[in-house]
Amino acid sequence: MTIIVSSLYTTGWVGIGFSKEGRMVGSSAMVGWISKKGHAKIKQYYLQGTERDQVVPDQGELQLQKVPPVVALHGAMIYLAFQVKFSVRVPRRAVILAFSTAYPSKLGRLTKHDDKTTVIVDFSKASGATSIKTTTSTEKTKHGVMAILGWGFLLPVGAILARYLRHKDPLWYYLHIGFQFTGFIFGLAAVILGIQLYNRIQPDIPAHRGIGIFLLVLSILQVLAFFARPQKETKMRRYWNWYHHWIGRISLFFGAVNIVLGIRMADNGGDGWKIGYGFVLSVTLLAFVVLEIFRIRGSIGSPSSHTPPSFEAHPSSTSV
Repeated sequence: MTIIVSSLYTTGWVGIGFSKEGRMVGSSAMVGWISKKGHAKIKQYYLQGTERDQVVPDQGELQLQKVPPVVALHGAMIYLAFQVKFSVRVPRRAVILAFSTAYPSKLGRLTKHDDKTTVIVDFSKASGATSIKTTTSTEKTKHGVMAILGWGFLLPVGAILARYLRHKDPLWYYLHIGFQFTGFIFGLAAVILGIQLYNRIQPDIPAHRGIGIFLLVLSILQVLAFFARPQKETKMRRYWNWYHHWIGRISLFFGAVNIVLGIRMADNGGDGWKIGYGFVLSVTLLAFVVLEIFRIRGSIGSPSSHTPPSFEAHPSSTSV
């Protein structure tokens, strides 16, 4: 099969990878570029992993034929052409398209791609790849927004209200429940969107995916614990409070870690996501530090500091 890839080109490299499942890891790719001195370069790479040293030049599973691969520049377009033999007929196959505006090293080591997408190409159409299913960044954006709103904003705010607004009983309780359940809905939406996105492009993100599933389990346990909480006067309430508090704190910690991982691994993460979530996280931590100082001084957070000693908190109160 003769394959020709064309793309607008300024600097850096352009590549096409072939994968059985559409995943970058484990795929073989043909990458071409025009060096700063105007020399045409094209190599096969084997993608063992996501790190730079795991993208191995001059290796791969593509059975290139005797016709030498070619890369050429014509106007603003770059063309990669090569012949490859597949062991079986491939009417449809997952193909990875990627580019970077930075040049490879002198040894041929690739720089990280600026963007990539996975498409399904119908190779049975000799006229070209006209039947293409493109993976856009819309799903990633929705997934990220839901995660940041749920795990990065609503759930931390609900926890802060429960810890530092106790003197406003029962207002703190209803605000806490409202923020936590709303945050749970947004977090659940992020997980559902993440599952759909994973099934579509099969990214190699075991840590992000594993933590996401872990957080989903913890959040469901928190919801179930809310409905199964014992009465305040019982001995079990002490252990229930301990469980509720620490499961909540662990969930918030791993929620923040997973958001950072997601932004780091997303192809369209960019500085905007980093600055945006960095601002949200900084404000949340600053609020926690300031409020904790006031709490230690006895200014806020304790019902007894603003109400008579006989006044008790809501009998079904919870906090994170």
